[in-house]
Amino acid sequence: MSSSEHEKAARLSTGAVARRLGVAPTTVRTWDQRYGLGPDAHTPGKHRRWTAADIARLERMSALTMAGVPPAEAARAAREGRPSAPPPAADAPARPSPARSRSGTGLQLGDVRRECKGLARASLRLDAASVDDLLAAAIDDHGLVTAWQEVIMPTLQAVGRKWQSSGEKYVEVEHFLSWHITGALRRGAPRIPADQAAATTLLACVPGEIHTLPLEALAAALIDRGLPVRMFGAAMPAEALVDAVRRTGPAVIGLWAQSRTTANRPLAQHVAAMEWGVRGARRHPLVLTLGPGWAGQTVPGLPRPSGLAEALAAVETAVGDDVRRRPVGR
Repeated sequence: MSSSEHEKAARLSTGAVARRLGVAPTTVRTWDQRYGLGPDAHTPGKHRRWTAADIARLERMSALTMAGVPPAEAARAAREGRPSAPPPAADAPARPSPARSRSGTGLQLGDVRRECKGLARASLRLDAASVDDLLAAAIDDHGLVTAWQEVIMPTLQAVGRKWQSSGEKYVEVEHFLSWHITGALRRGAPRIPADQAAATTLLACVPGEIHTLPLEALAAALIDRGLPVRMFGAAMPAEALVDAVRRTGPAVIGLWAQSRTTANRPLAQHVAAMEWGVRGARRHPLVLTLGPGWAGQTVPGLPRPSGLAEALAAVETAVGDDVRRRPVGR
């Protein structure tokens, strides 16, 4: 393939460029129309294609505006190939220079998908529309499980590390991103199906545990597979959990604990020992101990899946086994 053919193959659509930058496609079009940051070469048809050089200009524009440089000034610097805006006047207040990383966000993302870097940029800008677009695109392009494991979690973990290392400075970014992830997970899954032959999965955080996002991801993935789920969310009181198990007779119970201080071994053992059904065909649930809080708190006989994919596989297997054990006619 010739060099010109390689360049043509490498050109990206406006949507792909927007995902890479962590901005809405309308933002890219505005930068093109208002500031002249469009592709150097015009291709036939109405769909614009962006080369590596075009994208480099947009990345400079994005980095400068995120650092607080006015858009018109940032566009001039990007067009001229300058790494930063002109120096401020002597009497102008100093503008803090954000820490840089390979992602250009100040977040230590490491070797991750490009979508992570775009999502991180949009999150730091608190750009709600772009975050929603990027999350939806990741789920549509990769499926919910891969999007969670390879796009959403690495970005969320990077934001958490930044918050921990910077005091309270970035806590608003973590809360902002978490809220939008919750919405994306619910929008990305179909309606919860009515109870069918497959038995229910009951998901809850142990008492005192407020971190729900990983459990929400599992609930969305199960719904996506057409499996009935009852999600109880954060800090489920022990008595309420036991009552819910008695009322629903779930095939699987997933108990999430983020920290060792909330992991509750006696509760997990108690619900795992619960039984129901007719004499001679008594059943009890499979209890999955989910989350890092169970590390070092292993409950004998209760699986501890290491991630979303493993938890999903364990539920699917257990639900299938439960259906096969049910008396004929049920």
